[in-house]
Amino acid sequence: MSYYPVFLQLEDKIALVVGGGKVAQRKVETLLRYGASIHIVSKVLTGKLKQLIEINKVRLLGEEMREEFLDGAFIVIAATDDKELNSKVSESARKRGLLVNAVDQPADCNFIVPSIVRKGDLSIVISTSGKSPALAKKIRKGLDVQFGNEYETFLNLMGGLRKKVLAMGLSQEENSRIFHEVVDGGIIEALARNDLARVESSLARILPQEINIKTLLSRAKAQRTRRQNE
Repeated sequence: MSYYPVFLQLEDKIALVVGGGKVAQRKVETLLRYGASIHIVSKVLTGKLKQLIEINKVRLLGEEMREEFLDGAFIVIAATDDKELNSKVSESARKRGLLVNAVDQPADCNFIVPSIVRKGDLSIVISTSGKSPALAKKIRKGLDVQFGNEYETFLNLMGGLRKKVLAMGLSQEENSRIFHEVVDGGIIEALARNDLARVESSLARILPQEINIKTLLSRAKAQRTRRQNE
């Protein structure tokens, strides 16, 4: 079976997780990083999940799954060790037209979760269409080393830089030239070496003089620090 790759906006949307073991915990932690509002149903909870419930990061609906728990949900994860229960949750969710993933039960899913490498706003996803999660994990580990934290800083920089450049009213050709030269100008590699002098000199060569490079760099580094502290 082929799957259509897509990125979902989960900010403030309800994600219902059925299950409270280690697998469910991993799903919850990932969903929280993407801004979902987590509702959980389970008799047994890991210590981490109990902590998240106590500090109101996760809402515990009850110990037994009930049909009404699906009300308002955007996405459903069935992550119990009871395959029959996972199938029932999936069936109910699909009848409502909801997105549902039953862990390790492809026939009960209408979407699968890829392996993810995330560096700030850079997301690289790997999927084997469910045929070899182990291979996807191996590839993810390799990419995680290849794409370091300098990519997070670079994208923070590009976010501010792009707004400044577009606001100047330059031609489309000039905008394209600037953006491509920034990407291809060795700036990412300089950030990896923490060679800020090289970053500044490269940007000064590429960007219009009106743009304050030091301010852009300072904001990019501050964004990365804030995210690391969240």
